[in-house]
Amino acid sequence: MAEVGNIAYVFPGQGSQKVGMGRDLFDNSPYAKSVFLEADNVLGFSLSKLCFEGPEEELRQTVNAQPALLTMSIACYQAAINPGGKDHVPAPTFLAGHSLGEYTALVLAEVLDFSTALFLARERGRLMHEAGQKTPGGMAAILGMDEAAVKEICQTTGTWLANINCPGQLVISGARDNIVRAIDLVKSKSIRAIPLQVSGAFHSPLMQPAAEDLSAIIGRLHFKEPVVPIVANTSAQQLSNAKAIKEELMLQLTNSVQWQRSVEFMISNGISTFIEIGSGNVLTGLAKRINKNVKTLNIGSMAEIVNIKNQ
Repeated sequence: MAEVGNIAYVFPGQGSQKVGMGRDLFDNSPYAKSVFLEADNVLGFSLSKLCFEGPEEELRQTVNAQPALLTMSIACYQAAINPGGKDHVPAPTFLAGHSLGEYTALVLAEVLDFSTALFLARERGRLMHEAGQKTPGGMAAILGMDEAAVKEICQTTGTWLANINCPGQLVISGARDNIVRAIDLVKSKSIRAIPLQVSGAFHSPLMQPAAEDLSAIIGRLHFKEPVVPIVANTSAQQLSNAKAIKEELMLQLTNSVQWQRSVEFMISNGISTFIEIGSGNVLTGLAKRINKNVKTLNIGSMAEIVNIKNQ
């Protein structure tokens, strides 16, 4: 493909799942098919069937959506680089994933193998769901309000800023009643606030029980040093060793996802092209809203893989 400048691979998180994702990859790429079959084997049920056929309500459940999105992204990557080697898709300078997407980055950086990351994603989803059951919570997207104003809303309503996605798109998290209060307050200012379909107050202190239990699981696993730098959700800075990555995965559950600053960090370090690998195009859309001059590409279907190889 043509030279596209310094590359970052970015990987979507929960919310990007959709019924039917990966079916064309499974049918047309033996490399993608092997990823889905490995996921079925590791998890002990047909995750592939859930991705391809639904039902949507079951796929959307946190415990299923997280391993499904990881599997989809890895299947897309394997379909893109085989056959013919990696020269079809340029190698990345940085890797970054939005929330759950950070686990995909761990696989491509060779910190964890796919089966271990899949197990960890499934456990993460389970623990986050259980934490949400213990302390019912929710999240809401706020569109068209700046960060300082959203922080003021959070202080007033006892909620937390959970995602800083791009200018004018922020997400808050908190106990259910507090989220309702926050939405009403935002709407009273004639600004859009949209409740999200999630099972808990993700990226807030209400996820502390999940973080503690996940820490115990991660403590038993061996993390390798990353072969490609990963940009952390919580600090928007480069992660370059296994110890820092383990700490990031704990902090990530209870702290804000600094996606806008992560993208800005990568751009300031020479990145001019973002390739989103996995379901949907949320992250490439955000990149364009953060900096209209960057180039964006998507690898989420066989058609998009053919397109990127022909550029």
